[in-house]
Amino acid sequence: MLRLEGIGKRFGGLTALQGIGFTVAKGSITGIIGPNGAGKTTLFNIATGIYPPSEGKVLFEETDISQFPPERRAQLGVVRTFQNIELFGKMTVLENVMVGLHTQSSSGLFACSLRMPWQMKEERRIREKAKEWLEFAGITDLADVEAGTLPFGKGRLLEIARAMALEPKLLLMDEPAAGLNSRETAELAELIKRIRDHGVTVALVEHDMDLVMDICDALVVLNLGTMLAEGTPREIQENQAVITAYLGEE
Repeated sequence: MLRLEGIGKRFGGLTALQGIGFTVAKGSITGIIGPNGAGKTTLFNIATGIYPPSEGKVLFEETDISQFPPERRAQLGVVRTFQNIELFGKMTVLENVMVGLHTQSSSGLFACSLRMPWQMKEERRIREKAKEWLEFAGITDLADVEAGTLPFGKGRLLEIARAMALEPKLLLMDEPAAGLNSRETAELAELIKRIRDHGVTVALVEHDMDLVMDICDALVVLNLGTMLAEGTPREIQENQAVITAYLGEE
């Protein structure tokens, strides 16, 4: 689904990433972990087009998308959530998800302004589709609530529902468990598994080791901008280099 080849990133004289290469298998949940400052979010920014790589390639379904802007990647099916939730606070939960469905709308400004019959039919379809994604995320009861009043955990679920409304092939999640309590993290784990079972490949950057060990099929470990290890969760747990990077040596 996604392949990174020799990815490097430099900011002036600072080398943030060097020689990063791995694949995200279709239908998998792949975790990208590492200590603070390892380069995880920078790597996500390159995968989603926020930063161009200084060297190397990003391939999505064997197409080189290294120079594609974020909106072009989203059209191809590469969708992302962010560590800091960005919702339309004055809009309802349902309306936030409807915004995520805008790419499926064909009505122009003229039709919307005059409330043409076909535009109203299309809006009803989008509204019903948005309700389906709220049900998928388990927040149907919050449909008419103003998004800015949501507790943080529910806001995270809304953000994911809105991302899923874009019908991604690959969903990249940056620190999805950040700020969540243990119950909310457990709910998130089940939701991510449902996303995978829905046919969407998932890659996530995450610090919660219990979460990644529970849900991930494969893990990639970064340290100081380089690849330290990759493998199954069990292999990573037993990797001495990973243990040293996280815990240090006596």
